[in-house]
Amino acid sequence: MENQKQKKISLTALILMTFTTIYGFANTTVAYEQMGYASIFWYILAALLFFLPSALMFAEYGSAFKEAKGGIYSWLAGSIGEKWAFIGTFIWLSSWIIWMVSTASKVWIPFSTVIFGSDQTQTWHFLSLTSTETVALLGIAWIILVTFLASHGMSSIAKISSVGGVFVMLLTVIFALTSIVILFANHGQLAQPITGVESFIKSPNPDFTSPVALISFVVYAVFAYAGSETMGGITDSLHKPEKTFPKGLIISTVVIGICYSLSIFLWGISTNWHQVLGNQSVNLGNITYVLMDNLGLVLGNSLGLTAATAATIGHLFARFAGLSMFMAYMGSFFILIYSPLKSFVLGSSADLWPARMTKRNKHGMPAFSMWIQAVVVGFIIFIVAFGGSGAQKFYLILTDMGNISTTFPYLFLVAAFPFFKKRTDLERPFEIFTNKKLTMTITVLVMIVLVGGIGFTGIQPIMDHDYQTALYTILGPFIFGGIAWWFYASAMRRRTK
Repeated sequence: MENQKQKKISLTALILMTFTTIYGFANTTVAYEQMGYASIFWYILAALLFFLPSALMFAEYGSAFKEAKGGIYSWLAGSIGEKWAFIGTFIWLSSWIIWMVSTASKVWIPFSTVIFGSDQTQTWHFLSLTSTETVALLGIAWIILVTFLASHGMSSIAKISSVGGVFVMLLTVIFALTSIVILFANHGQLAQPITGVESFIKSPNPDFTSPVALISFVVYAVFAYAGSETMGGITDSLHKPEKTFPKGLIISTVVIGICYSLSIFLWGISTNWHQVLGNQSVNLGNITYVLMDNLGLVLGNSLGLTAATAATIGHLFARFAGLSMFMAYMGSFFILIYSPLKSFVLGSSADLWPARMTKRNKHGMPAFSMWIQAVVVGFIIFIVAFGGSGAQKFYLILTDMGNISTTFPYLFLVAAFPFFKKRTDLERPFEIFTNKKLTMTITVLVMIVLVGGIGFTGIQPIMDHDYQTALYTILGPFIFGGIAWWFYASAMRRRTK
């Protein structure tokens, strides 16, 4: 018993795990590229209207279903039934598939930065293929390699994720300290000047000036806070989960919100938006490395170093960022290539799946399911890349697809919450939403934020007559939802027989 108690996850460990899972250094660079200082307002708004209330909802889910091992599937099944739980969790799984689609191509940018000191992927060509198509083929090769290794039980490689996490933390510390040094060296002068309240409302990016585009940015902000629901699967490993889980999520909400807001502001110390970001060579795939290169360059210039030395520091910063992100991506892949899939397949009823889908190989991995997943990921990468998009548009499509697919499952989790509250047979060790009217009001408010963000993200490219981006952005969750519906109906026919 004593050994079991020692293995329980503490409050501090939960906060660190939540922070590592949710906080993304690259989210701050994307936010600054899209909206400048104005993104701070939307990140705070998303924290107050989405992250905090949804985290409290997940805390109630987690404490009430603390013995459940199926994570969000168990939450949904216990609230709105098996069918919608299956469909909702299937779409949640699809969000990780879209993440793999996006990251399998993006992973070569930090690799290129480590080798060459900057993003050279836009110059890569294989035979007569364009650079976008070449990188896409490399992304497909990456998926095949990772799936092969992971299906052979090489889970020890996942330890790279902890090393990658350390590198990303160091990257964040270097960025913050360097920004402060630059601020003092330049006597408090910001590279991106603040011209009043307008600087925190109006985006310098011409693509984010219309009301529809501004509201659509909510999806980016929500995506930055995504991941807290994945912690629901560890409630049975927590020390006093009914108290530890909600307290950890609330503290994490405050800390992550502050870190995001502060980081976005710090980018304005070294980066003038129009001088550095307002050109065609910068895209959502390489933005982190462009900003880190510029950070080192500005540091050297601020300290009065020679132009050559300043450029060298910039390249070193970019290489370190590339190394950190590459190792983080690699570690994440070896976990996410099987962890969500394995959790869903094992957490749901076995008779919902064909026998081959649930069968594990000698290494304990659902290899058949993993290879089906690899085929799906590779197919989507191929379709998007060979659809005629340039590099900048290619990464915009992938980012929007990832953002919407990650945000979409929250519609199920939030909408199911009132049904969860109606159950009278559950023990509720932790309960924040005790008033029915308040519960419905907050649920509706969070749903409006989610539906508004998702809807306007889809509408914006249609208004710009960019139907290709709109199609890829919107279609993903609906396709996966339709597949889930068909899959469940087939399972019901098998169960009836």
